[in-house]
Parts: sequence; C-alpha cells; structure tokens
Amino acid sequence: MAAKKEKAELAPKKEGKKEGKERSEQPKGKGKGKRDDGRSAIPQAEVISTAEIEAPRFLLRYNAEIIPALIKQFSFKNPMQVPRLKKIVVNMGLGAAVANPKIIDAAVEEVKAVTGQKPIVTRAKKAIAGFKLRAGIPIGVMVTLRGPRMWEFADRLITIALPRVRDFRGVSRKAFDGKGNYTLGLKEQIIFPEINYDRIDVIKGLNISFVTTAKNDEEGRALLQHLGMPFRSA
Repeated sequence: MAAKKEKAELAPKKEGKKEGKERSEQPKGKGKGKRDDGRSAIPQAEVISTAEIEAPRFLLRYNAEIIPALIKQFSFKNPMQVPRLKKIVVNMGLGAAVANPKIIDAAVEEVKAVTGQKPIVTRAKKAIAGFKLRAGIPIGVMVTLRGPRMWEFADRLITIALPRVRDFRGVSRKAFDGKGNYTLGLKEQIIFPEINYDRIDVIKGLNISFVTTAKNDEEGRALLQHLGMPFRSA
C-alpha cells in the first residue's frame, strides 16, 4: 500500500515536468507582448498617442518660424547650430527670511503658482556675523524649468506678465553673460496673474535666467528677440 501511494504522488509531478518542456519548446520571438507576425500585441486602448498631446505655442512657433529665420540671419549650414532655449531658472532671494522664516513658505507657494513646479529652498552656505546669518538658514527659493513647462512659462512671461509692469519701457539689452545667457530682474511678483494680490504679505522680487545654447550674446539676443522679448531700443 505504501508503494502505491508513492506512485500516485509522483504521477502529477511528471505531468508538471512535461508541461514545462512544452513551454520551453515554444519558438523564440513569440514571447510576451508579441504576435506571430512580429508586431506588438499591446491593445490599442493602452497606447498613448503623441499626436493628441498639444505642444506649447512658443515651441510650435520656434520650430515653424524662428529656426528658419535664424538660419537665414546667421547663415547656419546645419539646423542643429540654431540656438535654442535649454532651461529657465527662476530664483527668489529672501534676505528678510533671516528674521521672519515664515516668508519662505509663502514664497514657495507663490513660485509654485507662477511656474507650475514646486521649487527647492536654498540655504546659506557660509555664516556672516554682520548680517546675522548662520550656515544652513533658508534664504530663498529656486526652480529650474525644462521642456513644455519652460516654453509655457516663457509664453506667459513675455505675453502677459511683462506688459503688466508699471511704467514698462522694455527690458535691458545688456544683461547677457557673454555666452548667450540672459538674466532678467523683476521687482514685484504681483505682475503674474496667478498670484492673488489679497494674500500677499510682502512684495518680493525675483530673477529669471534664460539659459540658451547660443555661442555668443548676439545669437542669444536674436533668439529672445524672435520669441518676443521686448528689449529697449537703447
């Protein structure tokens, strides 16, 4: 009787081994996610169509109008030589945060509303006794924008925010660093319509840096000018 029980227990194990051999004998190329004809077997409902994603307006304008204009202006032989926006850095320095740390929380929410991305808190690297500053104290917020958010922020800044500046006469043409990068200083954050004026406790300024792939200031200035940056005539 014991020998019969042992044979009965071994029977299903042999069948499992046969099934394993049959699976291993399947031809290669017909694995998971593939059909017999080699095409993907992913259902069409799960595939995300990139054509349905709307590109930022400034990006479409850059590809359609600005690239040909810059190629003609500088006689570029290769479209890859055309300068383009690499990133936009928004920095808000808060020296008053040394005495009132709560300003940092308000600045984070304001920059987040303006850029659509949560900023990081910058801290002091050195201690300065004359300014009552200790190392590690938060003294500002900063955010780096790339991709679609960068183009959308540039669009809202140039077309909506800058015209709301009081007594606006254009931005300086000389705020380049010699390598085609441009830094713009704003005295008030309330020029952005995303910020609720009734909730503002302190007027804060911010710096906006446009980092480009231009080789010199002339190419960087031409790029921003084609994007619509309102430079002063003199």
